[in-house]
Amino acid sequence: MSGAGLTSRRSIWLFLAPMLLVLLLVAAWPLARTFYYSVTNATLVDMTRHDFVGLSNYLTFVDGRWYGVLSDPQWLRALRNTLVFAAVSVALETVLGVGIALLVNANLPGRGLMRAAMLVPWAIPTVVSAKIWGWMLNDQFGVINDLLLRAGLLETPQAWLGGSGLAMLSIIIVDVWKTTPFVALLVLAALQMLPRDCYEAARVDGIHPVRVFFRVTLPLIRPALAVAVVFRLLDALRMFDLVYVLTGTSSETMMLSVYAREQLVSFQDVGYGSAAASSLFLIILAVTIVYVAVLRPLGDER
Repeated sequence: MSGAGLTSRRSIWLFLAPMLLVLLLVAAWPLARTFYYSVTNATLVDMTRHDFVGLSNYLTFVDGRWYGVLSDPQWLRALRNTLVFAAVSVALETVLGVGIALLVNANLPGRGLMRAAMLVPWAIPTVVSAKIWGWMLNDQFGVINDLLLRAGLLETPQAWLGGSGLAMLSIIIVDVWKTTPFVALLVLAALQMLPRDCYEAARVDGIHPVRVFFRVTLPLIRPALAVAVVFRLLDALRMFDLVYVLTGTSSETMMLSVYAREQLVSFQDVGYGSAAASSLFLIILAVTIVYVAVLRPLGDER
């Protein structure tokens, strides 16, 4: 390697050093501590006195039965809830986000106001929007029930966030309302960068707009759309604040992050709660690896 190349590489690492140091302090160290406590029997009562228990917090077979986080029926239900929530909400946000981006990108009057209004749900803090929706979905004096009753769509008020089977649907709707603008914003940025000559050629050839979307627009915005989907998927897998504010620790809507918090804080079991948190991290890591291995080459085709 030439002297200039070596100097350039040293300069790169020099500029990256502050960022790497911050990541080490705020991410790597807490993560390492979490993994450490996950193989101990530490509790919040006295975290200084604990023993090494290996992987028994994750999974162990004792006296003909399986024990540990990975065999806990409540954890398995939380895993199912998390996967269902992530899959449904991200799918809806992707479809609606692309549709809104196409609408806002069109040459329509008032599109500047539409762009500003589109960002309002995303700009509101999650806890604030969750509290607002919690009041709106209240079964006794919520505006949602009032409107549906006035319209004749309901005969009696619904407990949207109770144990009626509607709690998960309600949480998905709130999450879609809040985070669809994020997808729409990324897709809109990609639409703004598209070459106009392709569309002019398609218009001259008389190609149907639907076919133009699937043959021209969608392939060109695929890298931005892939980034939006992955960011939203990772965020949905670790969802906590929205679910916790709306339904607390209800088993019907409990996510993996809520389960980990319950074990760690409510039950004061640091070892078991750390194992639950580490399991969630490993799931998110697996999704990230799939993205790097499968989706990233698709984005590089552009």
